[in-house]
Amino acid sequence: MFSKIIRLGLTAAIFAWSIYQFADGEIGNGIALLFPMGLVLFTYFRNERILLSLWHMRKNNVAKAEKALAGIRNPEKSLIKGQLAYYYLLLGMIESQRKVGKAETLLKRALNTGLRLDQDKALAKLNLAGIALTKRRKKEAQILLTEVKKLDKNGALAEQTKYIKQQMKRI
Repeated sequence: MFSKIIRLGLTAAIFAWSIYQFADGEIGNGIALLFPMGLVLFTYFRNERILLSLWHMRKNNVAKAEKALAGIRNPEKSLIKGQLAYYYLLLGMIESQRKVGKAETLLKRALNTGLRLDQDKALAKLNLAGIALTKRRKKEAQILLTEVKKLDKNGALAEQTKYIKQQMKRI
């Protein structure tokens, strides 16, 4: 919603106000102002529209997730690097249900931009393996699946990898 500069400026202004309240002897007001400052600073690192889209994706409501992502105007300028990677990941997952070619480029862009968690990297590579399999690129899908196994330490994607391996046997 707000640009990065406005978020940081608002954080600095609230922090200055909090310091003034501490200096003025209003300790309770100073402490109370630290909470909205933390919230504004949190939205600098975690975009609210991406969080909303993630929530809708977990609820399997793809239309609302896409609508939340569509609200981000000019993502290359308004998002920091980590947010941009998750923006591309979510957009790639949504597009994988429509256009496989566009989804592949978005997921690769998400991996190149830099996803933070290994679980998210595994999810992106699992989707890329599925896309490679639909394009009859069995070797590439096999390589991606081995990378998914290395990244998925909790075994959360084990069922999906088994399904893709079964599909690979049919081709």
